[in-house]
Amino acid sequence: MSELYPAVEPYAHGMLAVGDGNLVHWETCGNPAGKPALVLHGGPGSGAGPFWRRLFDPAAYRVVLFDQRGCGRSTPDAADPETSLAANTTRHLIADIELLRQHLDVDEWLVLGGSWGVTLALAYAERHPERVSELVLFSVTNTTRREVEWVTRDMGRVFPEEWARFRDTVPEEEREGNLADAYARMLADPDPAVRERAAREWCRWEDVHVSTHPGHRPDPRFEDPRFRFRFARLVTHYWRHAAFLEDGALLRDAGRLAGIPGVLIHGRMDISGPPDVAWRLAQVWPDAELVLIGDEGHGLSGSTSTGAVVGATDRFRAVRAR
Repeated sequence: MSELYPAVEPYAHGMLAVGDGNLVHWETCGNPAGKPALVLHGGPGSGAGPFWRRLFDPAAYRVVLFDQRGCGRSTPDAADPETSLAANTTRHLIADIELLRQHLDVDEWLVLGGSWGVTLALAYAERHPERVSELVLFSVTNTTRREVEWVTRDMGRVFPEEWARFRDTVPEEEREGNLADAYARMLADPDPAVRERAAREWCRWEDVHVSTHPGHRPDPRFEDPRFRFRFARLVTHYWRHAAFLEDGALLRDAGRLAGIPGVLIHGRMDISGPPDVAWRLAQVWPDAELVLIGDEGHGLSGSTSTGAVVGATDRFRAVRAR
């Protein structure tokens, strides 16, 4: 089993103007002459924290992290209610990645993503396969309408009491409809109290539906009012639109990944993100290896999944451009 690498600090960072008034914060760490690797964080809205740096051998990789539009250190901040999300879509994020690649003079890079970052990584790789050397993906999602429905409604069969509270937070006339839609409307309400209640209850449900593995601990970031409002705004924005992708397109277009080696790492206890999503992708992407971990859930929830991710980056660190 591979262990996390020691913490490192960036050797360079900056703010990249990507259009529509957005500045994206980026940083690079590790070896400036090393193999380029890009990190795509989850959420949407989580931001790229220091933990991600430790998934790579700093002597072998030039690791690039960036905060996606509206979150982390990027501006404007979605935690501000007046910040428009109109120019915050998957298409915009893919364009941002390409601008960053060109800005850093990278020809191709390994792409690592988790949860929402998997959806974005697949969308980017299928659009620009010539720019991706390998993919390392954990907690595999496609953010389809069915997946959103599963998380926001079907998981109520696993956590009925908690889901009833989640559902009953929205107005009664909206409880049988798209709950991500309903929450997004509450998060845009002119009344700050309505916005705060929606953000708190959305994040409370987020903590519940991923708590299927032993040793789960609530996410401490949700105690920060600005973080939970930013996170809830961006997640509901993307989920209500099924990631702004044609439904089923990522699986349909997986043939574009041919020739790109990949590792798909997923916990069998990840009920909120069922393992069949990763399994179906592996069936149509012949260069992908599927790693199912029996006693772990969503995210890097244990040492085995973390070790599998580090093991994958270790395996690819000596592989150079095709």
